[in-house]
Amino acid sequence: MLGSVAIFSSGYSERTLNVIRHIISDFSRKGIRLFVYDKTGDYVKHVPGGQAEAFSDPSGLTVRPDLVLSVGGDGTFLETMILVKHLHVPVAGINTGRLGFLANIYEEEICHSLDMLYNLDFDVVERSLLVVTEPSGKFGGYDPTALNEITVQKAGLSMITITLFNNDVYINTYRSDGLIISTATGSTAYNLSAGGPILPPDNNSIIITPISAHNLTVRPIVLPGTACLKLIIEGRTSEYIATCDYRVERFPYSQQMMVKQSPEKLKTVMLRGRDFYSTLRDKLMWGADKRN
Repeated sequence: MLGSVAIFSSGYSERTLNVIRHIISDFSRKGIRLFVYDKTGDYVKHVPGGQAEAFSDPSGLTVRPDLVLSVGGDGTFLETMILVKHLHVPVAGINTGRLGFLANIYEEEICHSLDMLYNLDFDVVERSLLVVTEPSGKFGGYDPTALNEITVQKAGLSMITITLFNNDVYINTYRSDGLIISTATGSTAYNLSAGGPILPPDNNSIIITPISAHNLTVRPIVLPGTACLKLIIEGRTSEYIATCDYRVERFPYSQQMMVKQSPEKLKTVMLRGRDFYSTLRDKLMWGADKRN
């Protein structure tokens, strides 16, 4: 049984707050110790008195929780990952956003899902992470770790040129609007929109997908998780854009980028009775066309 749970959210919508109130009410009755992330002090105004402890820094938690709940959409889940990955505890996402590949617990099934979480009726899926090793110390002051993808993109109208190496072995030179370096988890995110392949979340591979490549024969490629990538970027403007999940930075072309798989992994929750492929069928509406 669960003993303690930490709840994270980045939104203040009434829909999200109602779900948080429901979680607190349900888990409090079960005797679970609850912590609510409250960086600004606003959430405590909406939480029933005495049923949850507010905290603003995960490193300041008095006990390590057995489970982390991310309430919101996939963007909230990505923010939660940055805050709690050092805790090495499973993270479950409750979807009050839109599509919800990461936040895969449905709001309308919250009562049954909370019972399953309480009874530990779930499997833990370990997901690989990417990290930018050069330049270091960027992306908003957080460690530059990505659960979905790291991208390099043009900052102006003109295409950029990206020369890619793996462990100092030349792969290709891309003339394109940018390049996506994706984990298996991120394969259903930006990578999918750009025509990249879908991988199951426990796969350790790294996907390289060009964004609107000038040469139509250039296609995505899947590399092993041991890849150590070096990117040299050139263009007509003074800088390029780099993203690390939802965080954005601008760099001069003189700054090359190094990316590899992080030694850390993120533990995520998959309720029993569900799997990655059922999520694909649901979210991508596979089989919805009954003519086939």
